[in-house]
Amino acid sequence: MATRRNWALLSSRAIPALSPRRRVGAKLAAAGHNRGVELFTSWHDWAVVEPEVRRILPAETAGRVADAVRFATSWHGDQRRPTGVPYLEHLLEALEVLVRGAGVRDPDVLCAAVLHDVVEDTPCTTAEITEHFGPRVAELVGWVTIPETAPGEDKKTVKDRYLRRLKDAPATARMVKLADRASNVQTLRNLKPEKQREYYAQTVQHIMPLAGDFPWFARWYAEWREDHADLET
Repeated sequence: MATRRNWALLSSRAIPALSPRRRVGAKLAAAGHNRGVELFTSWHDWAVVEPEVRRILPAETAGRVADAVRFATSWHGDQRRPTGVPYLEHLLEALEVLVRGAGVRDPDVLCAAVLHDVVEDTPCTTAEITEHFGPRVAELVGWVTIPETAPGEDKKTVKDRYLRRLKDAPATARMVKLADRASNVQTLRNLKPEKQREYYAQTVQHIMPLAGDFPWFARWYAEWREDHADLET
């Protein structure tokens, strides 16, 4: 678990069904090819990404996002994802999904996407999120944070309850979760086969229904599902 470092703030509902092309898509997916789904894996180095963010977003929004990146970096430190890549890459991918993909410009949503794992995976608290970014960002982060396991509970039970609860989340929190999961599942083939199937089923059951209110996310996840159709069998 990371320890805190000093930092400074410088300032249609239905999910489309699989198409008849499923068999072809499954063969290509099994071979490791993403035929149609757009990937968001170019925003990995903040020093390179920041100028683009400042070009795309309004100045005030870009400044808040930059503050969130610095805050997240100070907490996650040298943490790495299960794949071994620096943690910040995942957070920037989620941001890229929202900005370049879904066209989101709400600064609170974008900050929450960058901060979405700091409470779950570091000693950072919700109170500290509130102090630096306001109660709305803290609320969004809270919605996508898996609660700690209580005595007598197992992690699977807690996570299943968390996933079921997401359907009741406000639209803005659902967008954060959709971006988070898009970052994770766009490289699903990097996982072991049994984990691929488990994560695929979980995404189809709990995450894809959240996309119904957001046409761009509904299309993206439908294409992703088709490209991974072999995992349904």
